[in-house]
Amino acid sequence: MAIVIKSPWELERMAETGRLHTEIFAELEPLVRPGVTTLELEQFVARAIKERGGVAPQMGYQGTYPFATCMSLNEVVVHGFPGKRALKEGDVLKVDFAFTYQGFTTDMARTYAIGKVSPEAEKLIRVTEEAFWAGLEVMKAGNRTGDVAATVQQYVEGHGFWVVREMVGHGVGRSMHEDPQVPNFGKAGQGPKLRPGMTLAFEPMVTQFPAKVVILEDGWTASAGKGNLAAHYENTVAITEAGPRLLTGSPRSVAAR
Repeated sequence: MAIVIKSPWELERMAETGRLHTEIFAELEPLVRPGVTTLELEQFVARAIKERGGVAPQMGYQGTYPFATCMSLNEVVVHGFPGKRALKEGDVLKVDFAFTYQGFTTDMARTYAIGKVSPEAEKLIRVTEEAFWAGLEVMKAGNRTGDVAATVQQYVEGHGFWVVREMVGHGVGRSMHEDPQVPNFGKAGQGPKLRPGMTLAFEPMVTQFPAKVVILEDGWTASAGKGNLAAHYENTVAITEAGPRLLTGSPRSVAAR
């Protein structure tokens, strides 16, 4: 699959998709609290997507994924199924879903601390988001995906955590998954060169301890192993002549909490 370069018109269509996508996350956030089930959060997102005239591209993905969202608790890194278990104080929840609107798709994920979490969990969530912003600074035309990967890896490992190797970011736009891959580990100067018009789902995934992520029996749930908390932070980013452009989420000055 070749890398798809988006025209200025296509970038504006993706920006509109991303605006609606971000709006859904903003409405979801106050609902993420102890006592709520991840299935209830899934149902809210599915309704919100439909109300905006959008499509949930994860639903039926590869013929088997049965939900609009991924709801990944604690040691689950990504692709967790929503369920009837109520969230409880101390949980760490990753919410990840793509959104398609008028033929264009964006991808976005956030990690939520449920009530009061441990200091180590707080640090993990913070470092994962900060790794995103560190990587974003080098997502400039002429740099390579390896430059981004090395920046993320150095930041995460410098704070005592582990970058997930088994899952990576990717191109996104006309399809939910496009080329190139966007890993969060590797060597600077390697990988495809970033060019204006590329649109990328950039998504650091981080665990407390080194781990080999395994897929559970449902064929989707990716676990770092019992007791090994994971965090995930993702936005869709466009490469432009003027630098990286966020198509989902908010600039750091607004989003930092």
